Amino acid sequence: MTRSLFAADALLPSGWEKNVLLSWNEAGQLTQVQAVARPPAGVQVAQGPVIPGMPNLHSHAFQRAFAGLTEHRAAQQDSFWSWRTLMYRFAARLGPQQMEAVATWLYAEMLEAGYTSVCEFQYLHHDADGRPYADDAALSLALLRAAQKAGIGFTLLPVLYQTSGFGAKPPSPGQRRFLHSTESMLRLLDALRPVCDAQGARLGLAPHSLRAVPPDALRDALAGLDALDATAPIHIHIAEQTQEVDDCIAWSGQRPVAWLLDHAPVDARWCLVHATHMDAHEYRRAAARGAVAGLCPTTEANLGDGIFDFTAWRGHGGAWGLGSDSHACVNAAEELLMLEYGQRLATRQRNVGADAAQPQVATALTLAAVRGGALAAGRAIGGLAPGQQADFVVLDAAHLALQGLAAPDMLSAHVFASHRTSAVDAVWVAGQPRVAAGRHALHQPAAAGFVAARRQLLEE
Repeated sequence: MTRSLFAADALLPSGWEKNVLLSWNEAGQLTQVQAVARPPAGVQVAQGPVIPGMPNLHSHAFQRAFAGLTEHRAAQQDSFWSWRTLMYRFAARLGPQQMEAVATWLYAEMLEAGYTSVCEFQYLHHDADGRPYADDAALSLALLRAAQKAGIGFTLLPVLYQTSGFGAKPPSPGQRRFLHSTESMLRLLDALRPVCDAQGARLGLAPHSLRAVPPDALRDALAGLDALDATAPIHIHIAEQTQEVDDCIAWSGQRPVAWLLDHAPVDARWCLVHATHMDAHEYRRAAARGAVAGLCPTTEANLGDGIFDFTAWRGHGGAWGLGSDSHACVNAAEELLMLEYGQRLATRQRNVGADAAQPQVATALTLAAVRGGALAAGRAIGGLAPGQQADFVVLDAAHLALQGLAAPDMLSAHVFASHRTSAVDAVWVAGQPRVAAGRHALHQPAAAGFVAARRQLLEE
């Protein structure tokens, strides 16, 4: 099996380098990244620039099946909350087989779009009536099977969900499939751990949000997680909508991120998903604690959430990464573009994502998103360096938008001047080719399975 690749240009953590030889072991871990090298006889040569694979730090796989089906007015003034009502109706119909079919296509789609790993924020646990399946892990196992079939790196984040609002409000009927006691969640994690270990997946925990997990449950769940794995990643939805902020202040006298920082051991294990509506003190404090901001620009735009203050966060040295969340869009480069364009609209400036080390916006954003995504995933997928997993994307130098350009400009053209998946030639995960000539090996059967599952869901 090929365990080396030569690239005329490769984006390393320190920046672009010429004539790079990548080598990895049978476990798929990079053992050598040598610049200014000569290609050994017989080694495979990349057809264009090689960039690190992008981690997708926030996914609700089942929501891909109803992407595009909520783009009509359902209330006098549509918002996240009216969208959520429609989502609950759709989630009530999904079973393990449909979950696996939807996720298999989604993960193949992610790979074709330049993602090489995904953090699955999995809150659909029980049957349509809210009863646990005979195997309480049935839906999580469906997602693990889908990831294994597609060959994408995986971090599974079972979601703890108990209440419908701040102050321990009782859950609504639409939330009955999500619910777990703290004790049953810890049992689920314990059952899933050997399965994840055998597959090479990472297991963490996602307290859904402060409105869905009361303080005592949050404390006990974190203690239980630490007993299982004191390094496991922790993800939480927080400060996504202004109503959430207002409700948290009414309940506690504090904004959500401030409350969390005062009551939980937030550090680099934590991913604060969205964190859109923070004040200046929250930006400073959360960044100082090492938390990763989980930005989902296309979903946040689709839901009308608002715009994250990227300049403030980065000014405090905050780590961040990208997620496709509801999967209205599945495209790593599109998330970079949406992030940058949102900041341009908010600040009325251009090239906001560039920094002193990397004046090319696409280069600077890619490197930062890979670093932050690796932290959020809890896996060694932080870029093209020894000790990291051999996850990378080869761009197509023959693509019309890229032809004749220098490597940094090719990446810029991929993000800002192509169809954004069209310039992806090949994708490798753990040293294994998963996408060739822009197509995943399972593209046709996975797509057919997705269409059949969606048709069944819409007919029920």
